[in-house]
This record gives sequence, structure tokens and C-alpha cells, in this order.
Amino acid sequence: MARITIEDCLKRVPNRFALVHMAAKRVRQIREGAEYLVSSPKNEDIVVSLREIAAGKVSVKMD
Repeated sequence: MARITIEDCLKRVPNRFALVHMAAKRVRQIREGAEYLVSSPKNEDIVVSLREIAAGKVSVKMD
């Protein structure tokens, strides 16, 4: 994946609101020491989290 887009992520997430919350939660997990779920060297945490969402490695848990 050369560039990550919101549209790539929205194929996996129901709406933009949920996407923002998912990405923010995943960034916090990464910054607290969680391992990357996709290979993405030299990218910022937010880009890595969006790549993980677009790849389907992170999903929404609906209660």
C-alpha cells in the first residue's frame, strides 16, 4: 500500500465517527507498547493504525 486513504478504511468500518475512535484507541495501544500488526517501517503511529484498520487487522467490537 503506497498511500492509505479514508475510503480504504471505510470499507471495514461503518462510519467516519467509528473510524476516528478506532484509530485513536489503536494509537494509544501502540504508544503504550503494543506490537504493530502490519509491517510499516518509518511511519507515524496514526498511519500505522490506519493501515491496520484498512488491512482488517483491527475491528470494531459492537456491544
